Amino acid sequence: MLRVLTCLAALLLSIASAPAQQPSRLDQIIIRGTLRVGMTGDYRPFTFLDKETQKFGGFDVDMAESLGKALGVKIEYVQTAWSQMAGDFDADKFDIAMGGVSITLDRQKKGLFSTPIMREGKTPIARCADKDKYADLADIDKSGTRVIVNPGGTNERFARAHLKSADIRVYNDNVTIFDEIAKGDADLMMTDASETRYQQKLHPGVLCAVHPEKPFDFAEKAYWLQRDEALKDFVDQWLHISMQDGSFAKIYATWFE
Repeated sequence: MLRVLTCLAALLLSIASAPAQQPSRLDQIIIRGTLRVGMTGDYRPFTFLDKETQKFGGFDVDMAESLGKALGVKIEYVQTAWSQMAGDFDADKFDIAMGGVSITLDRQKKGLFSTPIMREGKTPIARCADKDKYADLADIDKSGTRVIVNPGGTNERFARAHLKSADIRVYNDNVTIFDEIAKGDADLMMTDASETRYQQKLHPGVLCAVHPEKPFDFAEKAYWLQRDEALKDFVDQWLHISMQDGSFAKIYATWFE
């Protein structure tokens, strides 16, 4: 009997001393009542920040609001920049990064990615009169070719990895960067095919996407999540339902078609 009581006491002591299970980030978001969404606000049509109203708009803003509704929480937008996004992610300034975020292995080391929402790759956009001059990387990588890039993201990394002779110019304002090409201060930019198609629509007859259906590389866009399996599972399920019930297609058509 004494032995039984001793064992029972030891069991109760171990239970009492065991650390309480920490709530998942998904639980914390629901308890907090807000989902913190990091985005740059400079990557149309995925995300853009209106400087007058200080409100975000774009494809991934509509998607974020849909996700917030599914979670039953409000969206808190946290502005970041491509060059500081990884640092802000490490500092836990947001729960999820949205706004045209590409899947990379470096980002995968820090967090988790949702189910991909788009498959594409890097392709040039140039003045329509010059588009046939930049069909492949060998045509672009020549002395005198002025390639413009926004700092800190996959566009700059792609350009520096593949161009050795062309002149690479870093331009800090991703909102007006395409105007630099239009007015002749740069020859082209290599960016995601979706962005080249969108900018072509914004600059009809002036800027042309160069073979966006056949990009130079393979890439996917997704949502970058802090490392929490419960949150990832929820986001993936929400995306699955959205893609099946037509709500994803409706938002996509608003911005890309």
